[in-house]
Amino acid sequence: MNTYEDVAAAVGTPFYAYDADLFRERIRRFRAAFDGTPHTLCYALKANDALALVRIAAEEGLGADIVSGGELAKALGAGVPASRVVFSGVGKRREEIRDALAAGVRVLNVESLGELDVISNEAASLGVVAPVSIRLNPDVQADTHAYVATGSAASKFGLGLEDARAAYARAAADPALEPVGVSFHVGSQLLDPAPVLAAAEKAADIWRELGAAGIPLRDLDAGGGLGIAYDGGEDAAVEPYAEALAGVARELGAELVLEPGRWLVGPVGTFVTRVLYVKQAPGRRIAVCDGGMNDLIRPALYGARHPLTLLTEEERPSGPVDVVGPVCETGDFFALGVELPLPEPGDLLALGQAGAYCRVMASTYNARPLCAEVLRERGAYRVIREPVPAETLAAHEAL
Repeated sequence: MNTYEDVAAAVGTPFYAYDADLFRERIRRFRAAFDGTPHTLCYALKANDALALVRIAAEEGLGADIVSGGELAKALGAGVPASRVVFSGVGKRREEIRDALAAGVRVLNVESLGELDVISNEAASLGVVAPVSIRLNPDVQADTHAYVATGSAASKFGLGLEDARAAYARAAADPALEPVGVSFHVGSQLLDPAPVLAAAEKAADIWRELGAAGIPLRDLDAGGGLGIAYDGGEDAAVEPYAEALAGVARELGAELVLEPGRWLVGPVGTFVTRVLYVKQAPGRRIAVCDGGMNDLIRPALYGARHPLTLLTEEERPSGPVDVVGPVCETGDFFALGVELPLPEPGDLLALGQAGAYCRVMASTYNARPLCAEVLRERGAYRVIREPVPAETLAAHEAL
């Protein structure tokens, strides 16, 4: 399979296509920005957990940032060493904590005092010492969508300064726990690194305070969050972000832990859907596609805009088009009033910048099966996830 039409003939539409070469290129650029600075680079599986992509990240020497037991299993199954796995997330279940400790993950990022107690209990029952970082809520506002901002004091994520101090004191006194770092994350789709650097300075303050109290740390975990240009502009620049964080880490004698997801994998993916029908409404031309919000929810969830391309070599007149899906929701659209060569039934449409937070957030709403994923390597596409047959949707149900 060498073209999108070839892929569509083989697996049907819609589907996701990923570029392995571009993924490797972006990983290497991100890693090169931190050359000379002790660091651990962990791919954030929540952005895209396709096993073939996680395997590429592992082959490139990356660890994994995970937020569930399922992601732990996928990371280990794709070849990521447990010693390079960082377990984040505000709601870890007891069995997930147990599995992570048994596997020997690098660190668990703790988000509440109650979670710290559970980690201690599970570590003691396993006869191991649990490495923990406390996630500091730095009370830093980031200029991003409210749904992906995580660093304000009102956020569910992390601990405020006083609770963080109490967590470190408790961990340092507990033989089942070893405090190894401080972590923070201020949000996703950040195009300006200034909020990250402000949070890093607050983390540095508590690092120094703990060192003076006899609690030495190893890791300064700055999370991820660097954004990409959905509008065709410039992605967030890695190099100034890396230089500033490296300066903080050098001053502390810390090893940086970084957890990029979207920046690495977002531009790698394309969502391809076929136009089923074209209809006219007052003042509007509507292209109804076979892919919908169950396949790619970002426009409905965040008001996100992905670049759209009509895949045709024909000369067509252009005009404003509403590109919508088949789901029975008014919010089921990819773009409204977008200027395009006028689509016709049977055309393929491609949504770019669809590698992150797209397929991984898909659902079977309206009993619509999950679509296929393909990976382009060495000039050809191969299937990395088969489409889910419709008849299997009820496989685990009972009448």
